[in-house]
Amino acid sequence: MTETRQSYNEEFKRKTVKFIQEQTKTLPQIAEELSIPSGTLRQWLGKYRTMENEPAANMETIRTQEKLLKQQEREIEELKEELAILKKAMHIFSKER
Repeated sequence: MTETRQSYNEEFKRKTVKFIQEQTKTLPQIAEELSIPSGTLRQWLGKYRTMENEPAANMETIRTQEKLLKQQEREIEELKEELAILKKAMHIFSKER
């Protein structure tokens, strides 16, 4: 009834992390493919990760991020306008008559 734990050598771990970095799949998908728990892969990534092999983000992610950025920029501009209006109103109403 005792379960034996699988152990992996350092070279295998480094190659696996490199493989993960070159993929555009999610970590759970890769974990399922390799039959290794995703928590284990996260630990390996934290220990062996190098940024040189990271893939560029896919176009859908880039579009989503650009859309979000434009929305946030519009919101910032609206808030700046509101702040300017409030400052003017405060100035007008704070004057003595």
